[in-house]
Amino acid sequence: MTDEQQTFYYLGVALAIGLLIGLERGWKLREEQEGQRVAGVRTYGLIGLLGYKSLLHQWVSNLKGKELRAGLKLLLISVVLLPILPNQGYGPWQALNPYEIWWMVVLVATISFVGYFAIKFGGAHKGTVFTGLFGGLASSTATTLHFSRVARTDTALAPMLATGILLACGTMFPRMLLIAAVLNGQLFQPLLLPALVMAMLVYAPALYYWWSMRAVKYDATATLSNPLEIRTALSFGALLALVMLLGKALQAWLGEAGVLMLATASGVADVDAITLSLARMSQDELATRVAVMGIVIAAAVNSLVKGGMATVIGGREVGLRVGVPLLTSVVAGLLLAWFLIW
Repeated sequence: MTDEQQTFYYLGVALAIGLLIGLERGWKLREEQEGQRVAGVRTYGLIGLLGYKSLLHQWVSNLKGKELRAGLKLLLISVVLLPILPNQGYGPWQALNPYEIWWMVVLVATISFVGYFAIKFGGAHKGTVFTGLFGGLASSTATTLHFSRVARTDTALAPMLATGILLACGTMFPRMLLIAAVLNGQLFQPLLLPALVMAMLVYAPALYYWWSMRAVKYDATATLSNPLEIRTALSFGALLALVMLLGKALQAWLGEAGVLMLATASGVADVDAITLSLARMSQDELATRVAVMGIVIAAAVNSLVKGGMATVIGGREVGLRVGVPLLTSVVAGLLLAWFLIW
């Protein structure tokens, strides 16, 4: 058992002991009225977990001042500022929603924060894989932006960072399929094959890169310079606001004929928003084939944008490793959607 596995084993034992004590206490007081029972499963579970003093002290002692300040800033922009923003549209066509725009700012900042500590504690290999997979569940675009910026400052990490980008980009396709199918089950079957093929064409080279570099040692300490990319997150939020405005303008000017153009424009910054919109529209007035084609187009455009982002920001090596698989995925997905659906 490695030191890391042993550490988490002891944490699990401490948590289990606390949960058992809390369960026994809760059972003894089960007939007490609500509000009269003090300290049960949750309380003793937390006490047991915190009882493993040495590991927590080690984590706290390893924290730097900039990391603590970054955590406080993240709490400020998420817990304090986000809830008070209005969740409604403003401006022309009611296109600008302050809550949605700031939520993307928080998302980008959170991914950079999580990625920083994942690489710091897990190393370059485990950290990039973890951040790529779970960052892709939240926003593959934001994850691509973060890893590309890191690659610019540390070229030695470029191969592993390209792997993380591809994992995030590949995760977008099953997420897109799930969102569409939950809202409208009729979209699942026609969207399944394009989504799976696009995902596999991105995952396959990512797994190959990771396997070929598993024995290579990287020093990621030079990369870990900024735990929270606030300026980058704000820039991304401004770009998203612009795309939202342009998308609403196209829809207002062209009506239903502009659905595919709207999907193209929306895919520049985000896939989930247009997927949600088209899935809802397909329940009523929009044909299923138009909705599926629009979703695939948005995913294709978003993939091309991320490939360009990786090339421009991350450099030539990251661009080649990321751009070629994404381009192959785009061509295959569009052709499948055209011949099988359209």
